[in-house]
Amino acid sequence: MSVADKLEKGPPYKLLALDGGGIRGVVTLEVLREIERMLQDELERDDSFVLADYFDYIGGTSTGAIIATLLSLGWRVADILAFYIDAGPAMFDRAGLLKRFRYKFEDDKLADLLKRQIGADTTLGDEKLRTLLLLVMRNATTDSPWPVSNNPRAKYNDRSRADSNAQLPLWQLVRASSAAPTYFPPETIQVGDKRFIFVDGGVTMYNNPAFQLFLMATLAPYQVCWEAGERNMLLVSVGTGMNPNANVNLLPGEMNLIYNATSIPSALMFAASNEQDFLCRVFGKTLCGDSLDRELGDLITPADPLPNGRVPGPVHPKLFTYIRHNAELTTAGLGALGLPHIASAQVQRLDSVDHVAELQEVGRAVVRCHVRKEHFAGFLR
Repeated sequence: MSVADKLEKGPPYKLLALDGGGIRGVVTLEVLREIERMLQDELERDDSFVLADYFDYIGGTSTGAIIATLLSLGWRVADILAFYIDAGPAMFDRAGLLKRFRYKFEDDKLADLLKRQIGADTTLGDEKLRTLLLLVMRNATTDSPWPVSNNPRAKYNDRSRADSNAQLPLWQLVRASSAAPTYFPPETIQVGDKRFIFVDGGVTMYNNPAFQLFLMATLAPYQVCWEAGERNMLLVSVGTGMNPNANVNLLPGEMNLIYNATSIPSALMFAASNEQDFLCRVFGKTLCGDSLDRELGDLITPADPLPNGRVPGPVHPKLFTYIRHNAELTTAGLGALGLPHIASAQVQRLDSVDHVAELQEVGRAVVRCHVRKEHFAGFLR
């Protein structure tokens, strides 16, 4: 099916949202590889089956944008994983000593890799894309998040406009979405008669783009307008691992300028990611997800009615069916996944290219613990 076909199709609608997280995207890919294998079996398809045949709208931020784009172009997950394993060291090619005062890694090799794999001439509106695609970046020039879609009905994809997003190089948008501040230099893109500086979408509210993807599939201004409903829409959200930086020994005097400069960005990203997940669990019928906190629990929707006719949230029935797969990369979290032999420090960094094998283990452990074919029942057509 083409993008135009998917826009016109009826329910059920299947959405896939992919978090940012650098080389930890390997965790995501191990989960997606199992989902692809499972769906291929359930749908009785041959090895030509790809996730673009199943999902209608795929969204991603940062490393999630890279994976989402390759999936939308029709790649099998195993080939994307091989690309990450082979190209990981090149993606994180360290910058020269003087440049490290501004950013940690060079961008030339990453840009070349994206051009080669996506195509230097492939645009956001290219017919090679087989699904609707959402990429999240931050426009530093206008100080605003930019969730950009290939939806041909979207206001800024009108090809008669001089500043049509549909004409922009796809590789450059993906590069912009993955330009993590301090890690990579920003990306400058010419949009019509304006030049904008873009950085990683992970420094917006949408490092986890799940709820934004739902809104872009349903809200009238986005002009997709799919019908919501827990039987009409499935939203699968896959993370790259979370790393809550708890410090029970923290003292007030330690929270100085340097501490805040280094900790606040990651703290805001962690909170924003949790909020997107939280919103999805409140408004969606949640089938799978780790505990959010000790008060909320996992918010998995109960199968049986609550006592005294109560409903499990402000929306009932729910607006979509929701699945969340992620892993906690702390010592305790790895232990709970049956991976006590993996040191948390090996898998927490965005540039842990020397520990891809351990990241793969984490992804496979998430599969063992959480991925179930029953979660996709009712969404196999």
